[in-house]
This record gives sequence, C-alpha cells and structure tokens, in this order.
Amino acid sequence: MGTQAVLSLDGLLHVFSFLEAPDLLRAAQVDKVWNEAAESAFLWRRLSLSRWTFCNVSRVSEGVQTWKQYYLHRSQLEHQMARGRAQDFTCKAISGHEGRINGVAYLSANEHTFDGQEKSVVCTVSTDCTLCAWNVQEGTEIWSSSLQPASLMNLLTIPEHQLIITTDEHGTIKVWDGQTGKEQFTFTTASTWCNMVICGTPDKPFLIVALKEGVIFTLTIPCLTEVSRIIAFQDCNMDLLRRSPDKNWILVGSPETPDISAKVFHIDSLTNSSQHKPLYISLPIGECQDASWAPKEAARLIVLHEDRRTRHLSITTFDLSLKPCRNKVEILAQQVANFIVPEFSRRPHILESHGADIILLGCGSELIIFSLTGSLLASFQDHHQSITSIWVDRFRVITSSWDISLRVYTWKREKNTVVLKSCYHLLGGSHMWSCGLGEVACDNISIVAVESKKNGKSLLRAYSFNL
Repeated sequence: MGTQAVLSLDGLLHVFSFLEAPDLLRAAQVDKVWNEAAESAFLWRRLSLSRWTFCNVSRVSEGVQTWKQYYLHRSQLEHQMARGRAQDFTCKAISGHEGRINGVAYLSANEHTFDGQEKSVVCTVSTDCTLCAWNVQEGTEIWSSSLQPASLMNLLTIPEHQLIITTDEHGTIKVWDGQTGKEQFTFTTASTWCNMVICGTPDKPFLIVALKEGVIFTLTIPCLTEVSRIIAFQDCNMDLLRRSPDKNWILVGSPETPDISAKVFHIDSLTNSSQHKPLYISLPIGECQDASWAPKEAARLIVLHEDRRTRHLSITTFDLSLKPCRNKVEILAQQVANFIVPEFSRRPHILESHGADIILLGCGSELIIFSLTGSLLASFQDHHQSITSIWVDRFRVITSSWDISLRVYTWKREKNTVVLKSCYHLLGGSHMWSCGLGEVACDNISIVAVESKKNGKSLLRAYSFNL
C-alpha cells in the first residue's frame, strides 16, 4: 500500500497563502492541523495589508486583537457601510454651536481596532467664535474652546499629534491641543481669508498658508515660526490651494481672476530657509476653476480650466517632476491627457479624483465619472438638488446636497477595472427647518455632514455604524 503525503505546517502555510478569506475559513474546519495553519496571523496579516494598506499594525501586534479578528470585523463593517440598512447605523443630530459651522475635520485616527472601544472625534469651527470637539458615537461635546475675538473660518487636524489648526476672519492662525482644547501658539497674518495645507514629514510637518492677497507663508508646526514668505500672485484672490499626496507639491490658483495661470511649487523651496528663490512652474492652461491630485500617484495633477484658445471648459492632467538643468533644478509638468468637458445641464463646480486615473465631477445635482482621457464611465442623478460636497476615499464616495441627503457609493472591481456603484441614501433633517447638507467627511466607522438651518445656525448630522 502506498503512503499518503502529509504537508508540513510550513507547506500548508505556503499553499494557504494563495487563498482568500472565505477559503481560509473553510480550510480551518478540515482538521486540527489545517485549523492551526488557517488561523496563522501571517495569513490574515497578508490579507489585511493587501486589502487595507493603512492597517494600524502596531495596535494589532500589541495583542488587542488578532489579525483574523481585525480582518473579519473590518470586512463586516464595510459590508454594513455598503448596504446602509437602518439597523446597521445610528443617526444623531449634534448641536451646540450658536452660529454657522465653517469647517469640520476628524481628530481621531482613521484607523480603528474594532475591539469595542472605538470613538470617532470630530472638530468644528463656527461663526460663533468657538472651536469644538465632539464624540460622534455618543453625540456629545467633549470640549469647547474659549470665545475667540473673531469668527473661525477654517481648520485642519493632525490626529497623530492631537493638534488642531484654525484661522479666523482677521487672519489669525492658532494651534490647539486636541485633548484639552487649550491654545498653544498664534501667528497673525492680517488677512481676511487664509487657506491652509500641511506638508513635510510626520516628524517635521510644515503649515503652508495661502492668503487672499496672493502671499504664501510657510510656518513650522506646532510653534508657527515663519520659515518663508513669498508673493505668488500680485493683487488677486488666491482661493485655490491643493497639496499632492506625497506632500512635496502644492498648487495655488485664482479661479476668479482671468488670465492668471495656476502655479505649482515644490515644497523644499518653501521650507528651506537657505533657498533664495521658490521653485515653481506656471501651468500652460487658462483660467483654473478647480484641481485635484490623483491619490494613487505621488505627483499627478488634474485641473479643471478654460482652454485659452477655444474658451471651452477642459480637464488637463499633468505629471510633475524635478529635472536637473545646467547646475540647477527645474520643474517639469508633462501633460498626460486632455479633453473638453461635454455640455451638461449644469456647469461642473466640484472636481475630485480616485486612484490614478478616475475623475469625479459634481455638475449641479449630477455626479459624473470620467477617465483621464475623457471617456464617460458613469453618471448618477440620485440627488434632487445641487451637490454641495464630495468625499472620496479608497473604498467609497459620499455626496451631500441641498436636498438634505447624503448619497453613498462604493468602488467595486469588475473585469480588471474599478467601477462605482450607487448604494443608498442617508437622510438629514426636515425641509421645514433645514436648508441642506454641506461639507461631508468620513472615517472607517462613521460619516458626518454639516446641516445648515434656516435660522442661520448649523449642526452636525452624524451616522455611526454599529460594530
């Protein structure tokens, strides 16, 4: 009689490394040896990191949970967020501000352990001159800042450092402790409007501040020490500021100023105090309306603009790089694609992107999806009124609208291509009291949107998914 070959544990691990999660779960039921192999942290870690590249490895390795538990919990949550059944989430109206909310951002990390201790924290700034932090799951205020001298207009959060950065209508920039709500540092610009982005590395971040008057400041974080100050444009409203995924490039522009080309700056030339001149390039396009950096590329810029020759609305994509040239370095903006935007019932007013080659446009109440070359991939008419905000991440798209609703879509892979699927609505308040939903944001376990009330105040509409 012949002998039956038995794979060693290492051999089983090698074979099982080619399996997906459902196959591993079935293999674990065969016998004790297969169960031991199929429960291996190595296999579930591989599955987790291949599906979610931003897994919080440190928390998992501390023994709070196993990689298998992490994978199964997070998959279940994604399934809940994709189907949107009423029993899968809790909706809360979070109120407390006495004015209009001008900005919202998550202070909690985008990573969760799914161990029953999850808490989403969002921060808001308002015309009532306060900064507040909220517990999304409980719908309660964590802390509120002291009353400020002017309306707060904008905010950024740095979750890994538990810091919040705000601007007010007098051009004052402040850094706050995210755990206590106490002021830490202040910098004054005397401008009525500031745009901000964070660049640099996690260990050495910088704040890039673009003023309405065309000036760009570079400040250290958290101390807000001035590193550089340059004039990007003369006497024009610099309303457009976008940062690349690798945090090495920024685009600045003035959508309301004709014949002003958008400019792209390399961050090193702004953060290096020994640099005499900023390194930048003016893009060869007409009036820039909006722009987005492709999230899966280090420096791919997608720009919505008017064609200088035809005056048609166009979308042009550039890849940015540094090019050595005669003992110096220049910026090269290589055009990747260009197309004229077709005529829709409403002019595009929001531009976002996904992956390396998908463009999303908000055109009135319609969401339009294009390829880089202009192929129409999808069109969604799920809202009854104009789209006010579009949130895009690796897994989903969420649109908010003046019709007081959110629409949730998910990315699906079909036949080696990624498509967007319309999933469900999340309803807001009553038309009797509300004007609509504005800015929307999302983490892995919740969605928040700013709801504007007819009395001029705002509240947060929060949707927490049950784990």
